[in-house]
Amino acid sequence: MLEEFGIIGLILISILQYFPSKHWIFRTLDFAKIQLTFIQISVLLIIAVRFPFLSQTSSILSAFILILCLHNLYILFPFTKFYPLESKQIKTSETPVRFLFVNVYQFNKKKNLLVDLIKAIEPDILLTFETDKAWDKSLNEIDYLFRASKKVPQDNTYGLHFYTTLESEYISANYLVSDDIPSIEAKLKTRNGEDFIFFGIHPPPPGPVQEETTIERDAEILAVSEKIKSSSLPCILTGDFNNVAWSRSAKLMKKNAQLLDPRIGRGFISTFHAKYLFFRFPIDLVFHTRSIYFSKLKTEKAINSDHLPVYGEFIVDTSLEKQNSFAGNTELTEKDEISEMIVEGKNADSDKRN
Repeated sequence: MLEEFGIIGLILISILQYFPSKHWIFRTLDFAKIQLTFIQISVLLIIAVRFPFLSQTSSILSAFILILCLHNLYILFPFTKFYPLESKQIKTSETPVRFLFVNVYQFNKKKNLLVDLIKAIEPDILLTFETDKAWDKSLNEIDYLFRASKKVPQDNTYGLHFYTTLESEYISANYLVSDDIPSIEAKLKTRNGEDFIFFGIHPPPPGPVQEETTIERDAEILAVSEKIKSSSLPCILTGDFNNVAWSRSAKLMKKNAQLLDPRIGRGFISTFHAKYLFFRFPIDLVFHTRSIYFSKLKTEKAINSDHLPVYGEFIVDTSLEKQNSFAGNTELTEKDEISEMIVEGKNADSDKRN
């Protein structure tokens, strides 16, 4: 009887994420799909070894867990190294663009750890999130490494700093959904003369002490997908999405802007929480359009933040057209859904941010 209650509890936790509600109780379980799958497999193994002769009710419940587990494995399998790369590598003599982005954790006192990492890597593009005025002062130390920057220090955990060594036509701070949450848009040129647009976003997270729903978060990522969709140049999108790539809103974003995910075939590359391995989720994400080819994507060493930094290398080559096919164009109902979600996010009024 006791095992039946345990199995029922696991089933309830496992199915909550399939409810269409945007409340954080349901949507944060999207993050834990890897952990839930591990727990489901562990429970099934324990049942098989210790309770081989279950009651009919327990057998039915165990079969339901198996179905949920197989469904999760189907969703997660593309993010393993056993799956073909979606963002393909190409052989080239061109020097790749190197980027580094990280949510620094605004209240992080060990700012020298990030400064040292930046100096060691010397990226072509650097993007930081949660950088306030104190971080702005500390990051002055790395100004000499870059030719252009855009600094938006804020004390509400949504400040950001952008730096680049590349030639830039413009670097702007956009406010796609809320007037207190900036994002970055920069038109840059590679050393090989290829123009591309770099986007960086940090939408608000759902949670008991953050936003009650995912309304603003989803609107932000869908709004940037509209900008990418309308661009004729190659685009790369990075950031602390406070979302996972298999969520409904992330899949809509990817399909709407015809984006590729360099994690597919490379691994989850989980980044948060940096200090707890089992409770680590892949919420710092990267996507890009055709003509961008990744050669490297990984996490860097911890900098005393709750997020691990993300480092990547890519080239832009518009003369090449060899890439995996996209999932297809957005349907009319999906376009309507995207428009409604963006409007809903812009109309949302948060009382959780200063």
